[in-house]
Amino acid sequence: MPPLPGWSFPGSPFHPGEQQVQARLGVRERMEAAGRRVLRNVMPEQHRDFFATLPFLVLGTVDRDGRPWASIAAGRPGFLSTPDDRTLHVAAAPPLGAYLREGGDIGAIGIDFAARRRNRANGLVRGLGDGGFDIAVMQSFGNCPKYIQARDWSAAVAAPGPVRRGRWLGAAERALIAAADTFFIASALGSARGEASHGVDASHRGGPPGFVRVDDEHLLTVPDFLGNSYYNTLGNLLLNPRCGLLFIDFDSGGILQIAATAEIVWEGPEVARFAGAQRVLRFHVEERVTAERALTLRWRFRDYSPHLATLGSWQAVPG
Repeated sequence: MPPLPGWSFPGSPFHPGEQQVQARLGVRERMEAAGRRVLRNVMPEQHRDFFATLPFLVLGTVDRDGRPWASIAAGRPGFLSTPDDRTLHVAAAPPLGAYLREGGDIGAIGIDFAARRRNRANGLVRGLGDGGFDIAVMQSFGNCPKYIQARDWSAAVAAPGPVRRGRWLGAAERALIAAADTFFIASALGSARGEASHGVDASHRGGPPGFVRVDDEHLLTVPDFLGNSYYNTLGNLLLNPRCGLLFIDFDSGGILQIAATAEIVWEGPEVARFAGAQRVLRFHVEERVTAERALTLRWRFRDYSPHLATLGSWQAVPG
């Protein structure tokens, strides 16, 4: 997609990909003004208090080949702390598939399903050790509560299960995805060492069960709904289509991590097939990791986001 007139703002809190998507969708100037107000290089006090209450944190990192992966760190509330407003300390061993390295880019999203709250902190890995690591925060911001399903968590005692790897989605993986109402996505562009707007993002996606369509063992199709219009993920994918997906089995504590390449479908019949979709994302699966009972957390479903009432489901192709 060629650059659009007026899409580039020097010194913007948004990188060129985000700016270009915002321009295409007619919200560029409005989001520039909003971004300069709410995207900070420090964590506000309410975010610092929020992180301290969480039992898990979803991370986005890139491996040595530059592929983004989404992973999840967990612990008792308090395992996340903020020694100062630019440091988020994670007192947990590096989680499966996190690909942490000293000085590497990292994106993080903390989410409280029960309260329908989510806040993000992106930056660089510091002080990496067996017992934990720090995120040197370079960009901090909140997200709206749309599409978050309410769930209550509890701790569980269970030995971790086997870890399986493959280059396609098996029957168990396809069943988990087809029933999902929530997943996370990691995407990346450049490095926060150069510009705070660059680096890795970890983001949440929610929808009615079945909103992630399993086309086959190598392809997933997902509607993209109206959100906060920052377009962090879409802006990354526009310029770098590689991404990582994370699905959680909330009943068993299992996780499914996927390395994929994304394709953005801006308009057309495929978008019209899902009521409420603004766009569609196709994820071409390249690798997956399935880990049974990877988490010592379980969640009890409470209710769906009220915003799901405005959405439909996948419809058959007309004719």
